[in-house]
Amino acid sequence: MTRSGKVLYVIVCAAGPAPDVGRLVEQAQGDGWTVQVVATPSALDFIDVPELEQRTGRPVRSRYRKPHEPKSPRADAIIVAPATYNTINKFAQGVADTYALGLLSEAPGLGIPVVVLPFVNTALAVRVPFQHSVDQLRAEGIRVLLGPGEFEPHPPSSGPEQIDAFPWDLALACLAP
Repeated sequence: MTRSGKVLYVIVCAAGPAPDVGRLVEQAQGDGWTVQVVATPSALDFIDVPELEQRTGRPVRSRYRKPHEPKSPRADAIIVAPATYNTINKFAQGVADTYALGLLSEAPGLGIPVVVLPFVNTALAVRVPFQHSVDQLRAEGIRVLLGPGEFEPHPPSSGPEQIDAFPWDLALACLAP
């Protein structure tokens, strides 16, 4: 099932909600998207790779493909969830030191809509570099779901209590026609 042939890349980072990324995949597929999961290298230890591959019918990507390996279909949209402090800052600075960040670095220039759903605590969210990164991404047209009615940072050390309430559906709603 595809959304008029539309492909959604779900980039998952190593944060508390990552093991539940299948919820986003299932919601996206229910909306007709073909889903390609891309994991940051650290996120591979957080997610159930075989289960996600079985669910999507596609390999979970975390590294650049070798020349003889098949290409993934081009993304029509990208959701980064849960997005970490590290990934958000690197994305804003144009750092492309992983496959996931390489995709994100190119996306604005290719006109691919990107939605970022963070999972950060208040100690990180108040940092000036993070605030600048969010502002920079928003200035480039990246939808960063941070603030009232979106993702609101939690107190340090309380992340595990926030996982069940992580608003996966908000990211997908941003891509609704």
